[in-house]
This record gives sequence, C-alpha cells and structure tokens, in this order.
Amino acid sequence: MNQMTLTDMKYSNRKKKTKREEFLDAMDEIIPWSYWVEIIRPYYFNNKRGRKPIGIETMLRMYLMQVWFNLSDEGIEDSIYDSYAMRTFMHIDFNE
Repeated sequence: MNQMTLTDMKYSNRKKKTKREEFLDAMDEIIPWSYWVEIIRPYYFNNKRGRKPIGIETMLRMYLMQVWFNLSDEGIEDSIYDSYAMRTFMHIDFNE
C-alpha cells in the first residue's frame, strides 16, 4: 500500500527542500544499497525464533544517519520521529 498521508501531501507542496533533504536525496541516489546489503547479509543476525529482526537496509540507513549527523541511538530514534526527511530516507511509514 503506497497511499499518501496528510504529512506527505503537506510536504509535497513546499517550494524549497531543506539542506538535510538535499543531502539525504543525494546519498540515496549514489549509494549502491543492494550491493552493500549483500555484503552485510552473511554477517547479519538472522534469528529464526522470536521477534523478526529489522531489515538490513533499514539498519544500514539508520547507522549511516547516526554517523553523518553525529547521533546516539536515542538521538536517531528521536530524529526519525521528528524529521520528515529522515523518515523518508529510511522508507519508514508509521501507518504500517
């Protein structure tokens, strides 16, 4: 399901992108995500029981944002909730 939310509609009508959005869009384009995911896959924890682990690409994107913006674990979590640009970069939809 790829339905636009009210937030998506609100942000799509803006006239200018923030520097953070421009940076994250550039990184999204130039990083070979599928290649990096395949490099990490053999070392990534894959628990067959219990709660399903978070996807490799999601964790990689989160880690890179922590490094780029100098954020702690709690800081990145708060930023994802607060920042539309970071949420979009992470491909996170809170409606799912």
